Amino acid sequence: MAKHGETRERLLRTAAALFRTQGYHATGLNQVIAEGQAPKGSLYFHFPGGKEQLAAESVALSADEIRTGLRAADDLEGALAMFAEHLVASDFRNGCPVATVALDVAADSEQVREACTAAYASWLEVVADFLVRQGIPADRAAGLATTVLAAVEGALLLARTRRDVAPLRQVGADLRVLIEGAR
Repeated sequence: MAKHGETRERLLRTAAALFRTQGYHATGLNQVIAEGQAPKGSLYFHFPGGKEQLAAESVALSADEIRTGLRAADDLEGALAMFAEHLVASDFRNGCPVATVALDVAADSEQVREACTAAYASWLEVVADFLVRQGIPADRAAGLATTVLAAVEGALLLARTRRDVAPLRQVGADLRVLIEGAR
């Protein structure tokens, strides 16, 4: 018999994967339970707030994993390579785990919107720190981090839609020029 924490973790990871590929509305709780191989009653035991709580926590989990990857990459090329690898490995099904949910439900759920906002804020912090290490003044780095993140998010969407990582490479090349000019 699985421990409570194992079942919760499995449900959370299953939901994160499904929300990332299908979006919030296309992912049903019965699908999460079935693919997470969990007893039906366990979902509401672990997530009494239902689908919204599950989505908010899965966004936070995915955001933490991406933030860890961004920190490990420590440069623009490494970060973009990480995203490209995720896309290719998933046959272009896994775009941004936050954007998929944010586009689907953030306007309708304060809990999910707050989780998406916190996720993006954590990534902006990592990007701004990287920019400061690249010699960009801190007051300029925060604003430029928004531009970098928005460009990468757009490139992920284009890459996923086109089934080609070329938009990530193009955005990377243009961001390098932008970052150089901001020093």
